[in-house]
Amino acid sequence: MKIPSPLRDLLRAARWHRRLLAGVAAAAAVYFGLLALSPSPPPTVAVLAAARDLTGGAVPTHDDLRTVELPPGAVPSGALRPGADLTARLLSGPVRAGEPLTDARFLGPPAVPSGSLAYPFRVDDADISALLRVGDHINLYAATSTAAAGLLARSVPVIALPAPRSATAGALIVVAATPEIATRLAQASTNSRITVALTPDTS
Repeated sequence: MKIPSPLRDLLRAARWHRRLLAGVAAAAAVYFGLLALSPSPPPTVAVLAAARDLTGGAVPTHDDLRTVELPPGAVPSGALRPGADLTARLLSGPVRAGEPLTDARFLGPPAVPSGSLAYPFRVDDADISALLRVGDHINLYAATSTAAAGLLARSVPVIALPAPRSATAGALIVVAATPEIATRLAQASTNSRITVALTPDTS
């Protein structure tokens, strides 16, 4: 019995589609088989790192930070995780770009007491800052070439000692100062030489 031409064409198309579908199914089976055999990606831990070089005494902002994924064995002790609140934390020293941030990189709370602010000022003699440590209390004086030195503030705590830059004279000291003391320091810095004296008074 002779099969009509339209029916013969239909059967031929059906056989071609079956072969095509069989080829696709075989390729899919190979792909998913290889996917099942491939090793899983190694586990990582998300931690906060510096997005750029940061200076000591700075309060990192959102733009100063980025999230990096590290193998669990490479995560330093005390590493800070994404979402950590750093709005009231001061860096105790400079941090390089890409360096994971840990709790040891920040001054212990409260770095800045309530009612005070972090105020940086520069002294001409960089050796002075080498004598200081974070947590010391200092008296601040302003001196000019024509007048005796005057006391600006008594027993203010040192909260950061940024590393000096080779191209910058003197040294930077960051203290926790009340707004009134900060105003006096700002005024004195314009025409006076600021110097410090260590004090045992911590009241």
